[in-house]
Amino acid sequence: MPESTTPPLGELGVWRRGPDIDVALAARLDALGYGALWIGSSPAADLEQAESLIAGTTSITVATGIVNIWTADAAELAASFHRIESRHPGRLLLGIGVGHPEAQGERARAPYSAMVDYLDVLDDAGVPRSSVVLAALGPRMLRLARDRTAGAHPYLVTAGYTRQAREALGSGPLLAPEQRVVLRSDAAEARAVGRPSLANYLTMSNYLHNFERLGFGGDDFTEGGSDPLVDTLVVYGTDAAVAAGLRAHLDAGADHVAAQLVTAPGDDTNEQYARLARAFGLSPRGA
Repeated sequence: MPESTTPPLGELGVWRRGPDIDVALAARLDALGYGALWIGSSPAADLEQAESLIAGTTSITVATGIVNIWTADAAELAASFHRIESRHPGRLLLGIGVGHPEAQGERARAPYSAMVDYLDVLDDAGVPRSSVVLAALGPRMLRLARDRTAGAHPYLVTAGYTRQAREALGSGPLLAPEQRVVLRSDAAEARAVGRPSLANYLTMSNYLHNFERLGFGGDDFTEGGSDPLVDTLVVYGTDAAVAAGLRAHLDAGADHVAAQLVTAPGDDTNEQYARLARAFGLSPRGA
């Protein structure tokens, strides 16, 4: 395998759906000092959006969160990685995963072996393992992330989960969880904003199993999620409290946390990203 280092992520990054990201936003996040921008919603194997975002920024690492192995050809993804790496060395991190069983049909019966085969193709194509992370949740996939990639990018988890994942990974591999945040101090208002973003995941077995491992079950999964479940999965409060909630992942063993800002119609997302950056203590670039 080629010798390489994992692209720098810093302590705090941003996770955002691919359709909701453009170069102007990426440049603003870069200037605010965020370390990484994670492209959600299953980026295509051509990685054209990732390359555009990298070309339009100066420092921020662009990561895929995640490329779906069922819809993105591994050989094409490897070729795209090498294209971007040759033009913008050290700016791209490949997050890959098996997606949700409910969306995969028959092929979802063997996700682990499919991931192993996919990683074999990337290895054979010379993609450095230090440039790949897995969307791992369960113990088996975490071990695969530890043994075959730079580490894990778990989605929709808690600081308690992060502590367990660090124990499973050991001290070396990268651990970069996603964390939902709502910049609202009032609990009822924050839950009203955050709860709808959870609804779809409460129908997916892989997330439900993970929530059960964290001690939830039964009524926690009805009516959009119980208040305790929402309060655990969505960090809210004052700006300082939200920053502390993000840092809780770092205290639990994460190297980096990707904040998914959940907003209500009419919210100024640019202003909220700036508030979050200040609260977390990021240093603006180019200031």
